[in-house]
Amino acid sequence: MPDGLARKKTRTTCPYCGVGCGIVAIESGNGQVTVAGDPDHPANKGRLCGKGAALAETLGHDGRLLHPMIGARRVSWDQAVATVAQNFHNTIAEHGPDSVAFYVSGQLLTEDYYVANKLMKGFIGSANIDTNSRLCMASSVAGHRRAFGSDTVPGCYEDLEQADLVVAVGSNFAWCHPVLAQRLADARAARPGMRIVLIDPRRSASAELADMHLAIKPDSDVALFNGLLRWLQESGCVDQDFLARHTSGFDEALAAAQRTSFGETARLTGLSLAELLAFYRLFALSPQVVTLYSQGVNQSAGGTDKVNAILNCHLLTGRIGKPGTGPFSLTGQPNAMGGREVGGLANQLACHMEIENPAHRALVQRFWRAPAMPEQPGLKAVELFDAVAEGRIKALWIMATNPAVSLPQADKVRAALKTCPFVVVSDVEARTDTTELADVLLPAAGWGEKDGTVTNSERRISRQRAFLPPPGEAKPDWRILCDVAAALGWGAAFAYDSPWQIFREYAALTAAGNDGARDLDLSGCLEWEAETYDVAAPFQWPLRAGEKQGQQRFFAEGGFFTEDGRARFVAVKPPEPRSSTLPFLLNTGRVRDQWHTMTRSGRSPRLAQHVAEPFVEIHPDDAKVLGVVPAGLLKLSNHRGDYLARAVVTRRQQPGQLFAPMHWTAQTASSGRVDALVSSRRDPHSGQPALKMTRVAAEAVDLVWYGFAVVALRPAGIDADYWAVARTESGWRLELGGRAHPADWQAFAGQLFGLGDGEDVELLAYVDADKGSHRFAAFAGARPLGLLYVAAEPVAASRAWVCRQFDRGQLEGTGRCSLLVGRPSQAAADPGPIVCSCFAVGRNAILTALAGGAGSVEGVGAATSAGSNCGSCRAEIQGLIDHVSVAAAE
Repeated sequence: MPDGLARKKTRTTCPYCGVGCGIVAIESGNGQVTVAGDPDHPANKGRLCGKGAALAETLGHDGRLLHPMIGARRVSWDQAVATVAQNFHNTIAEHGPDSVAFYVSGQLLTEDYYVANKLMKGFIGSANIDTNSRLCMASSVAGHRRAFGSDTVPGCYEDLEQADLVVAVGSNFAWCHPVLAQRLADARAARPGMRIVLIDPRRSASAELADMHLAIKPDSDVALFNGLLRWLQESGCVDQDFLARHTSGFDEALAAAQRTSFGETARLTGLSLAELLAFYRLFALSPQVVTLYSQGVNQSAGGTDKVNAILNCHLLTGRIGKPGTGPFSLTGQPNAMGGREVGGLANQLACHMEIENPAHRALVQRFWRAPAMPEQPGLKAVELFDAVAEGRIKALWIMATNPAVSLPQADKVRAALKTCPFVVVSDVEARTDTTELADVLLPAAGWGEKDGTVTNSERRISRQRAFLPPPGEAKPDWRILCDVAAALGWGAAFAYDSPWQIFREYAALTAAGNDGARDLDLSGCLEWEAETYDVAAPFQWPLRAGEKQGQQRFFAEGGFFTEDGRARFVAVKPPEPRSSTLPFLLNTGRVRDQWHTMTRSGRSPRLAQHVAEPFVEIHPDDAKVLGVVPAGLLKLSNHRGDYLARAVVTRRQQPGQLFAPMHWTAQTASSGRVDALVSSRRDPHSGQPALKMTRVAAEAVDLVWYGFAVVALRPAGIDADYWAVARTESGWRLELGGRAHPADWQAFAGQLFGLGDGEDVELLAYVDADKGSHRFAAFAGARPLGLLYVAAEPVAASRAWVCRQFDRGQLEGTGRCSLLVGRPSQAAADPGPIVCSCFAVGRNAILTALAGGAGSVEGVGAATSAGSNCGSCRAEIQGLIDHVSVAAAE
């Protein structure tokens, strides 16, 4: 940043995962923004992952939704608000309050969530408000409520560092929660006796950090933890005092577990008996145990039972609420917890109150002075969109999410939105798969432009603060909701002027009628003024009246939020096996450097370097049977849809299992919406869909040509059977492929490059017809406009090097020739596929460092800088070190 410019520092919170990292945003006088980890924030203590470190790259206005739109027409805010209010009013008048719905998001701030919930449940009078958080953590909520009587997270991040054993179940924490992975790795380095166990069918990057990896069969978690419950009881690893004084239902839970022998448990999980018992002994002999769990547990038709199987083991041993102990749900979104707290789920009221409880309903209705209050839960996410498809929901408002991509049966969701009589979408992006289906678009303020609070996975409330003005006519979501509420005639109940007023009302509701029977209590915040809210440091709830600090942990001495104050053991049983004629089981999930449907992370060129196209991981034996060529394409299909992506042949997958990422959309790939394949089968208790358990067929796709291109302007249309597009520093990179050759390759290149007739452009070309090779490079003076590499096999151009050269912007002489070849003249200059996004360090550079004697992750960092900043790539670096070590031993 240039010297002499005024710098404004703003402490805020990261908008990605549920770790809730503190960020210092630094704005210079010329409008440039840089970000750094906040060293004073308890969640990250200055650390950031690659996504958080790249946030400044996502703040541009290109592609933003800047003005209200009705169809393709720009309108005023007054007209847009009146249109939304009139359509909702007419629909309710004709069909009743349950004919309308809100579908909201864990990207909203708590204040936004609170207003949306109040408007729908208290004034419209329907519980049809649900959130995309239903897709990631609803089973954890249901499990908590069954066991604890409340949706209470019992522990905190410090427990990970204090544990003797950390068990990670269904969590690729190294990629999905990298800052916690760094904290865990640092803790183990300081305490070498600490152990980490990963339980996951897939050998993910997190396995590189684990001492033991149990590659269980998918959906066998209940069998595994039922066996552990039985082992703990038979080996005497029981906290008898805690069991007797603070729990109930153990006999029934144990009886359910005893129906399966240890040998049968080994068979059900796919583990050897030796592996199974080694884990059980380690758990029993470790006094302090934390069990982390995430989407591999939650995103299952039996997710709630999996959660309770885990909780049962911690209740039996009394390993809950004490330092270094407890079950811990890793939340996916930055404010999924805040949404849970204010009633963003269709089956809850605000402040962890129950919609089925008449006393709770009456309390909330009196507090809000609300004209109506639903008596039954509303439609959960999948049910909600089924109701849209069936015509029962006739007006729908979608906020800050992209359900046409992220929901199961995504093609069915698209079709439903097309037929819905009235669809409103509030978003920051002008063009998403969902905004394209809206009748009204409302421009929302994004990260860095809005103000409020979020709650992370350890119940820590942090401020998200604005440091930039909203572009165009964008407004905060709470303001948009209040304007619509006023137009519906309820302005007095929504006459907020600031997020602080909303937060204070929410805090007062947590205190209303709360004599300690509810976990969520923010009565301590009622002593604040607006200025206190503005400067508030992160704190954990509950923060009770008169207290200066929140409560770190729950339940060490009982005090559960059930009627009798005892925790409930829940008897669970393994699911019945399901038969299918389709040969492969598809698991979906995230990659390291992208987030959800990439509307934010996809703006960063740095983050696109790691993985730039959709892919499918497949075991080598399966790839051989299918005839998959190296870097070839694989088509997955079932009766719900198709998915076309690059094949990654790897032993990280078990035979018969596949993995594909969830991020790609119709905006970024030709057929990369993987949730189009996923069924709507869901957990009966939580309503969470089984996003990780989909049966598919797979086949190798024969293409006659493959291509790679870099262009200055994104093409308006791409005439190829396969394509995927991602940003570079100065343009766009494309992966391409086709079943038939274009009639004119030069014309194809010109169209791809966006070249117009009569433009003063120099076009270099190379053709080897026998090999099916075509290369084109277009220049305006020394500035490259487009590069295209075509071959009969997957193109071997060095993508990282080509993009880097293109982004330099000025190329002469030999530089142009090297670009046409697609690789540098000296092999040492080719970084290879990018491993470290922070410093653009590729695989080749890391292997060179290892060959030079850098035998550790730290040594690689010293030689190349890789892994020395955010640390997200350290697991991959360790994997390369292990690979080189094995190769040397052979």
